[in-house]
Amino acid sequence: MSVAKKRLRVAVLLSGQGTSLENLLEHIDAGQVEAEVVAVVSSKTGAYGLERARKRGIPALTVVRRDYPDIDQFNDALHAALAPHDVDLIALLGFLSLFQSRDQYTNRVLNVHPALIPAFSGQGFYGQHVYDAVLASGVKITGATVHFTDDEYDHGPILLQEAVPVEADDTAETLAARVTAAERRLVPEAIQLIAQGRVEVQEGRTRIIPLGE
Repeated sequence: MSVAKKRLRVAVLLSGQGTSLENLLEHIDAGQVEAEVVAVVSSKTGAYGLERARKRGIPALTVVRRDYPDIDQFNDALHAALAPHDVDLIALLGFLSLFQSRDQYTNRVLNVHPALIPAFSGQGFYGQHVYDAVLASGVKITGATVHFTDDEYDHGPILLQEAVPVEADDTAETLAARVTAAERRLVPEAIQLIAQGRVEVQEGRTRIIPLGE
């Protein structure tokens, strides 16, 4: 008798609208990502991403950053919230605080960043701050990055990147639209690669294993 393949169990951490969560769920529904979202955790009360989760029957949890005096205690609470859900992978999709993987989630936490790391990254570089900095710098290329995290902001082994041109007449809004489109492609692709067991991390670098190897 054949045994059904275990689907990758993903927890999504977010702080806002949850559009990246919705994008991932749509790819899962379409059979393009062999995973299931088993919990959604928000660092802010009232984040619409929680409502998106509830509509689909996904446990929706809130661990409010400002309720904790420091990042360590905040992460204690995050880890406690995740513990009952038997999580294989954590996806930080618009999560505005630092998640500490500690020993439990090493190379099992993905972050998406709206630039080509290591450029325009680190603490304080999020959302429009990134696009404003890109435009002010005069660079001709930016993009999006999906990477495994460590205990620094926007740092850790890079899994996927996609370049996006910066046009002469770009505003932060027009640039954001193209970068966001790249993120929507990269996140499901990255999670599917992990679900297929095709990602290795060695000495701070990732290797994508070819199909059939």
